[in-house]
Amino acid sequence: MIKKIKITAILLLALLTVGIVVWLLHAVKQTEVSIVTDQHIDLTPEQITSIKAIGEWEFLAIANEELVDTVRKGLVKDDHLTRIYYGTVRLGINMHQVKPGWIAPSGDSIEVTLPKIGLLDRDFIDEARTKSFFENGSWSHEDREKLYQQAYRKMLAHCLTPENLQSARQNGEAQFRNMMKTLGYEHILIRWEE
Repeated sequence: MIKKIKITAILLLALLTVGIVVWLLHAVKQTEVSIVTDQHIDLTPEQITSIKAIGEWEFLAIANEELVDTVRKGLVKDDHLTRIYYGTVRLGINMHQVKPGWIAPSGDSIEVTLPKIGLLDRDFIDEARTKSFFENGSWSHEDREKLYQQAYRKMLAHCLTPENLQSARQNGEAQFRNMMKTLGYEHILIRWEE
């Protein structure tokens, strides 16, 4: 009788083993392995911080020169001072001025709100290149400073035009649009603070 129980136990164990093998073969046949790639890259907080850390972002540089002169009337003769000032006015944005929520990703869309375009460097006149075009008489440092300030105001008036500001805005929008496309965004809305 013990022999019959052993044989029955071995047969049950064999049937159980065959059943498990059949189930595993069936499960393996129905299992499918595939590799799927996600083409969209989510914008991480680190990426947002690194974009913001860029600081000043130049979108337009305008090289300019101004001829400025002054005359001082004298009893015997007049004194003349004519100087040429050279400078590069740089227009762009300061990324440290973005407001909270300035970038809002959502799926394959992103909305970016940028600060107003402005002057990046207030010391844009290259004093090393300034030339005295014509000078007679004696001129003080204060006289030269007044001429410098006059050239400064003229350069600002000639460079900070609506056309130049619009051109800088378009360049900035194109640069941001390209950056967002490389990050995988399809629909990009760029707004500017007023």
